Amino acid sequence: MAIKDSSVESRINSSYYRFTAAERKVADYLMGHLTLAQMMSISELAESCGVAEATVSRFCRRLGYQGYSAFKLAIAKSAGGAAPAEGIRGEVQPEDTVPEMSAKLLHANTRAMTQTLELLNPDALRRAAGLLARARQVYCMGQGGSMILAMEAAHLFSTCWPRYHAVQCSHLQAITAALLGREDVLLFFSYSGSTRDILDLMRVARERGSRIILITRFPKSPGAALADIVLQCGSDEGPLQMGTVPARISQLFLVDLLFNEVCRQNLPAAMANRERTASALAVKHI
Repeated sequence: MAIKDSSVESRINSSYYRFTAAERKVADYLMGHLTLAQMMSISELAESCGVAEATVSRFCRRLGYQGYSAFKLAIAKSAGGAAPAEGIRGEVQPEDTVPEMSAKLLHANTRAMTQTLELLNPDALRRAAGLLARARQVYCMGQGGSMILAMEAAHLFSTCWPRYHAVQCSHLQAITAALLGREDVLLFFSYSGSTRDILDLMRVARERGSRIILITRFPKSPGAALADIVLQCGSDEGPLQMGTVPARISQLFLVDLLFNEVCRQNLPAAMANRERTASALAVKHI
């Protein structure tokens, strides 16, 4: 029976408990990577979900689409049909006053941190802090907007320890990964956890025996599968909302938690180093 027209997300949600176990793997992956699926072949999607191509085809037909191509077209139309004025999941509207807009964005930013706290795995945070505290060198990386977060993390940690480095250029990232050692740590930022660069760099880092910490929204992603420790941030983004402030705030919140946990694991040294840093910077101020 044909399903009347609705958003792809709605179709997946309404049909979820009618899927087979294999089809649920496809649904779980797509709910975190729906926009990315537009750029995937059926083979790539099947591989990412850990299922056969036939399962993907059955999944699409169960949703009411004739096949995978029709399914991808529906995703594209859904993404392209979003209102250009949408802010945070459509909450901010053109008719809002400045105070109304401000209140909505404050709520979105606060909610992002609250979600991150709800998703936090304390043991994973402690283990990640332990890796950073014992590392010979820590290289902070990301692509695009995520690189800005990596730079912020490297700057914050460098106020206590000189072994944190932000590597910005993709070529230098590749070179750095190729020269990593077993005592080095790669701290990677990727909201999706599914870019080609992250997978290439992580595979090289693993070959070198280095440990990898990933900060991401999606713990079920190709990048997360390659990381030693995954720290999940909150805040959902739509297709037209890439790089939102709430998503960045949620990741910076994790950076703050990591930094303070590393400091707590060697508080006397951290305090002494912070005092030295403050003294060095004091002469820069008028």
